[in-house]
Amino acid sequence: MSQNSMRYFWSFEEVDGKLKAIMTDLYKNVSKAASEYGMPGNFVAGANIAGFLKVADSMLAYGLV
Repeated sequence: MSQNSMRYFWSFEEVDGKLKAIMTDLYKNVSKAASEYGMPGNFVAGANIAGFLKVADSMLAYGLV
């Protein structure tokens, strides 16, 4: 979104590289969360756990808990 609103131009290679990095990080985070909570390979549970932890960490950082 920032690319369009800030009028940046990204080449195909830049977009592809950014997308690959995002997808790699997502995979690692989801896989790690699922494994840590006893559900290795369950990406649905891993995604839910990783998302919850991200929100909980943000709330702690803002002092909301």
